[in-house]
Amino acid sequence: MSPCADAPGRPVTVTRANVDAHERIALADGWSAACAEPGAGLSADGLRWIPARVPGTAAGALRDAGLAAGGDLDAEDWLFRTSFRADPAAAGEEVVLCLDGIATVAEVHLNGERVCEVGSMFEPREIDVGALLRGENELLIVCRALGPLLELQRRPRARWRTRIAPSGLRFFRTMILGRAPGFAPGPAAVGPWREVRLERRRTLTVDDLRVRARVDGGVGVLTVQALLRAIGGEVRSAALVLQGPSGEHESRLSIAPAGDGAQLARGELRVPGVERWWPHTHGTPALHDVHLRIDAPAGETRVDAGRVGFRELAFGGPADHDVERDGLAIHLNGVPVFARGALWTPADPVGMAPREDELRGVLELVRDAGMNMLRIPGTGAYESATFHDLCDELGIMLWQDLMFANFDYPIADPDFRAVVEREARDAIASLGGRPSLTVLCGNSEVEQQVAMLGLDPSLGRGELFGELLPGLVEQAAVDACWVPSAPCGGDLPFRPGAGVANYFGVGGYLGEISDARRAGVLFASECLAFSNVPDEPASGERPDLRSEAWRAGIPRDAGADWDFEDVRDHYLRSEYGQDPATLRSADPARYLELSRAVTGEVMAQVMGEWRRASSPCGGALILWLADVMPGAGWGVLDDRREPKAAYHHLRRALAPVALWMIDEGLGGVLAHVANDGPEPLHGQLRVLLLSRGEQPVGEAAIDVHVPAHGHGEWNIEAVLGRFVDASWAYRFGPPAQDAILLTLTTQAGAAAHAAHFPAGRPLEPESIESIGLSGRLRPLGAGELELTMACRRLAYGVRIHAPGHRPQDDCLTLEPGAERRVTLRPVPGRPPAPITLTALNLTGAVQVEP
Repeated sequence: MSPCADAPGRPVTVTRANVDAHERIALADGWSAACAEPGAGLSADGLRWIPARVPGTAAGALRDAGLAAGGDLDAEDWLFRTSFRADPAAAGEEVVLCLDGIATVAEVHLNGERVCEVGSMFEPREIDVGALLRGENELLIVCRALGPLLELQRRPRARWRTRIAPSGLRFFRTMILGRAPGFAPGPAAVGPWREVRLERRRTLTVDDLRVRARVDGGVGVLTVQALLRAIGGEVRSAALVLQGPSGEHESRLSIAPAGDGAQLARGELRVPGVERWWPHTHGTPALHDVHLRIDAPAGETRVDAGRVGFRELAFGGPADHDVERDGLAIHLNGVPVFARGALWTPADPVGMAPREDELRGVLELVRDAGMNMLRIPGTGAYESATFHDLCDELGIMLWQDLMFANFDYPIADPDFRAVVEREARDAIASLGGRPSLTVLCGNSEVEQQVAMLGLDPSLGRGELFGELLPGLVEQAAVDACWVPSAPCGGDLPFRPGAGVANYFGVGGYLGEISDARRAGVLFASECLAFSNVPDEPASGERPDLRSEAWRAGIPRDAGADWDFEDVRDHYLRSEYGQDPATLRSADPARYLELSRAVTGEVMAQVMGEWRRASSPCGGALILWLADVMPGAGWGVLDDRREPKAAYHHLRRALAPVALWMIDEGLGGVLAHVANDGPEPLHGQLRVLLLSRGEQPVGEAAIDVHVPAHGHGEWNIEAVLGRFVDASWAYRFGPPAQDAILLTLTTQAGAAAHAAHFPAGRPLEPESIESIGLSGRLRPLGAGELELTMACRRLAYGVRIHAPGHRPQDDCLTLEPGAERRVTLRPVPGRPPAPITLTALNLTGAVQVEP
């Protein structure tokens, strides 16, 4: 079978329509899976069947059965089968088998008859099976071994090759994650990874639906068009209804014949003074419910068309702003937005189908970290409607790559082109009306791949990314910025000073933190790749740093003789003055403790550089949000979706109201305050200088006012009213202060903190008695606890170890003699245990009073 053949089973255009007269039967129970030799028949004889979840993958089934999924899942055929009860179609109804996604080359059999062939992981199918059902039914999905197909010699030959994944993968529409040896070696996604269901369609079908919301001079404008097919007659009338924070509004739709028994309904609704959608950092992500009320032959039918948000989206200030020259400067509702976040990794890269509560939990961590944008990279897979619903609801902007990365794709092949065009239409249709969609990108690193091989960068643009895909985006009237490739722009696409950059000057290329400013980054579509060390599991078992399991989780660029642990060790040496090799050998626990801290501190400092009011940078996305396998991966969340130390450092740097310091050398130390919210900030900024970690040698406070969506900047010495060589740049003698502590207290009572150490961080461990660190707990209800901490001498890098709870803040610097309160939230399914505190300048651990 051709991998991209247009086989039986109607490809569908994905919409958010939900007709209340339809019956949806999820075929999720009773599945089993087995593997067979490549090219085997359909006989189940002699196969070992194990229970399987659907949606799910072969790796997920193996994991659930307690079996290793470390082998090459592309080397064998995988069979998934289930039995279900369903009667044939009754008069006046259609029964459709809906396959939302099967990875990757597959055949589908119902009651022994082949009903569909699949050649793309990303293409949903619908098959009319009303005449094939017979009461008791068996459904069999056979996923053919992809490995042998990758070895076949196909044309056209690639004009360039990449080391990221097997070159034969360019002919197949499937996920690169799981097949990329350097950073995501496996397991590969194989199986029905999206929902399989039956739909009994009565009264009405909606074959296509386009809902678009925009703001025109302060008026919300909602347009809709839908292709309707009434069963047993014609639609007589239709109305568009909007409900939400702007009230309830209704508008009648026009209806016209559209051929083949279909009717086209279209119309517009206008809402004066509409409530707007904002990213959560800048306001309220206001959403409105949309539905169609259809008068069909069988009666009135309601079509749920999802939720919309009204917002004005622009890029850059001048009318001639060019993304490939000037970068991304996102403006929402007339306000410039510093976009920050991370590259998304599937919430369950093995099973590929997390529950809604699990997905919500991860996205709430994104929101709570002050991240307001996620990027779906072209190495992964398109996300579910539930994911996008949650991004809309939580106010998280989306950068969506189309699923292309690194390869020279054979777009001249007509079968491949047809599959790509259907895939792109589906992706654009499903996303086009969502307020969270901000950027649509053609691919990940194709142009960079070409240029780094010394070839003409224009080869990476070509017809696919220069004509076909942007043309489809334009046809769909999607309100989002089109970026051909990430990175792109400038004379070479990987130069950071123009267009959109993948910036790893700090990180992979071992640059000093000052390089983040010197490079002139305009927008970082990827940045700050570090091997971030996760916390130890609840058992307290420390990893063996020499074991294969530990090494396997550390990312590596394909072909490089170094890995990202080497990168982290570089900054452990340059920022902390530690010898990693000696420390790893003599005190591995201390090595891990410092390693957890250093990457987060470096990332937070870089984000501070880019978030300055005078910075040209419009945003930055960290590589990655979460690890795809256990170990010290790129993620700021581990593979269990638990925050690492780096997450907490970033949470403060990215907060909607943030406080940080930048050492400007001879220019002194500057305090920065960002106020992204819609209300002005009025508060007090307090400066405290400490000597030897406890002796105050300077203190002052001023009232500060920062406008809504604004920034403030103060020189520390201007606040103090005298020169103190705060940065220790003039060096007339030993530093008068070794710690500068800032506290910002707002009129609402909220507080933000920042610390700077001009003579170096206080890393020498001291006794518990010397530091005087203590903590006590107070129950808040619903399992939450309030932890109050205090210390006699400055406590640096304080960690809260609270099994069964998740601290809202961690990795703290505590001021001597002051109390700091942190809320601890219970984690479902994890029993509580005694809570302890540690610090980077503390020997031992402090037991928290119950």
